[in-house]
Amino acid sequence: MEYRKEHDSMGEILVPADRYWGAQTQRSFDNFRIGTEKIPEEIIRAFSYLKQAAAIANLRLSRLDEERAQLISRVAEEIREGKLAGNFPLAVWQTGSGTQSNMNVNEVIANRGNELAGKKLLHPNDHVNMSQSSNDTFPTAMHIAAVLEIRDRLLPAIDLICGTFRTLEDKYRGIVKSGRTHLQDAVPISFSQEISGWRASLEYDREMIEASLAPLSYLALGGTAVGTGLNAPENFDAEAAKAVTELTGCTFRTSGNKYHALTSKSELTAAHGALKALAADMMKIANDVRWLSSGPRCGLGEIRIPENEPGSSIMPGKVNPTQCESVTMVAVQVMANDTAVGIAASQGNFELNVFMPVLIYNFLQSVRLLSDSLRSFNDHCVTGIEPVREKMHENLHRSLMLVTCLNPYIGYENAAKTVKKAFADNISLKEACVALGFLTAERFDEVFRPEEMAGEDA
Repeated sequence: MEYRKEHDSMGEILVPADRYWGAQTQRSFDNFRIGTEKIPEEIIRAFSYLKQAAAIANLRLSRLDEERAQLISRVAEEIREGKLAGNFPLAVWQTGSGTQSNMNVNEVIANRGNELAGKKLLHPNDHVNMSQSSNDTFPTAMHIAAVLEIRDRLLPAIDLICGTFRTLEDKYRGIVKSGRTHLQDAVPISFSQEISGWRASLEYDREMIEASLAPLSYLALGGTAVGTGLNAPENFDAEAAKAVTELTGCTFRTSGNKYHALTSKSELTAAHGALKALAADMMKIANDVRWLSSGPRCGLGEIRIPENEPGSSIMPGKVNPTQCESVTMVAVQVMANDTAVGIAASQGNFELNVFMPVLIYNFLQSVRLLSDSLRSFNDHCVTGIEPVREKMHENLHRSLMLVTCLNPYIGYENAAKTVKKAFADNISLKEACVALGFLTAERFDEVFRPEEMAGEDA
């Protein structure tokens, strides 16, 4: 491999000749060879918006000349287009402020910009990092990345699966089945009502996630080192936020209190709480689906789901609910990530939080996993859910909890006696009720209508 010499305030260091990063990136790369987890691509993309916005703001405020501003913008756009992939190698497990990743982007933009210009116009600190500090850029990149990934990736995935559930509701309206509480038989419910519960859970989660975007839209940029705005011109924060808005199509605002913005990560913590709520509901829905499809002969067997892969290396013909298992594993990871996010957010000491890389790594992993999992579950499982009508009918009419509809006619205690006798003697509710003298056979038939117990939807 060929190398070139780069320098920083600590002296010279060799850098791979085919890479655009500089001395500070190389030092971090050498000093933190820890794990395989790299700073997420979403953060690098957010930095590209941030650096371009800062250049625009500095130009508008007469701090940066037009040639340099345009050069920074051009390279920032190349980053978003994927043309500079491979130039952002740093580990999550670096400085807790993300300083080296900020400098990684600064150095790549400066070196690539100078290459495009054919002369040395850009300095990573003096121009690309003008009016900024790692202490305000990294938290800004965190918020930008969180908002864009939720808007562009997660919300559409939720909408997709909710639309599928709504289609299933309409398609299977009128099918009545046994409800279940405590994993025990309960009163009837229609299949469409059950599906509507799944859909509504995700829709409520969506509302909570969307509500978390407003606090995330406030940016730390302009606070510089400790929140005072040292070395940033007046109105830089507002102009930079305006430029980020123009570039991303999302509304961003400057934070009203930069001391809070640098040290507190409450907005990300709250937003991840909403992601955890979604994960919890996805766990519940996936478990419902695999319970209802359990079998094919020795389980509940009330629904069929697509058969996607062979399920066993030893048991021929076995097929497993693999999409459900994938969803539940994703849910476990998101719930675990919430712990990491919460602990990291608590580590704001004085004027800065220094657990930011691990916080945003876990946050963005949750968004990514949930988005992909929702689409996979929708495409490979939910769209193919079919009711097994005969099994639903059989289980419905075998349920002893149908006796609940007799409460108004024979009372709760006599209804309980009817259930106990029917279960002990292995006879029907009708036979038990008549044998106990609570109702005649004719009257029983008049009031006992299981299919009507689920309400209007049935």
